[in-house]
Amino acid sequence: MFKKLGSDLLGLSDIGKILTPEQFSHADVDDYILNEDNEKIYFVIKSKTDEYCFTNLALIHLDGESAVSSKRLLSRYDYYYEAIDQVQLETAGTVDLDVELKFTIGGESFSIDVDKNQLDKLKDLYKALYKISVIQDQNKAKMNYAVQSQELASRYLERAGMSAGQGSGVVSDFEAIRNSTFEFMKEQHQANLRTDYGDVFEKYINN
Repeated sequence: MFKKLGSDLLGLSDIGKILTPEQFSHADVDDYILNEDNEKIYFVIKSKTDEYCFTNLALIHLDGESAVSSKRLLSRYDYYYEAIDQVQLETAGTVDLDVELKFTIGGESFSIDVDKNQLDKLKDLYKALYKISVIQDQNKAKMNYAVQSQELASRYLERAGMSAGQGSGVVSDFEAIRNSTFEFMKEQHQANLRTDYGDVFEKYINN
């Protein structure tokens, strides 16, 4: 116990190891994968207290309070709802034992220490997360453009209807225009808010 407490005080217990695909099934977080929804694990970092699992659909974090506690907190951050941002990789100094991956997702900040001997593998995860963040930003911008376009069109039609009077075709077709707008925005939402980033992980993760 004293050895574990010493590791906690020195911060050594937080240095994670990157698991190989053959080891994924041995991680506790494997029990929480949505296999029914075709969720697939692409990257797992495991320390004495925490597990960080990156799948095609989400980041799943199994958080332990300390190396001597059995309490765990499971959190899930789906890429569909939570944006990845501020992805950074901090390499090791001369005396450092670890490298550090930093990012935010859904407003939560993560700083994951990994054995410096596994830097090359961590670089692959850095690339994947950075690429996902870029795609999310681009899709958000496209969605904003679509919303702005519809707002401009709606204001134009409203002015045209008021000018033409209540008996005009513009006014009588308002419901059809509204339904068309709804379908357009639904299509834009489905096109620009991705749920699955498996292709990104497969491109950058070399297991």
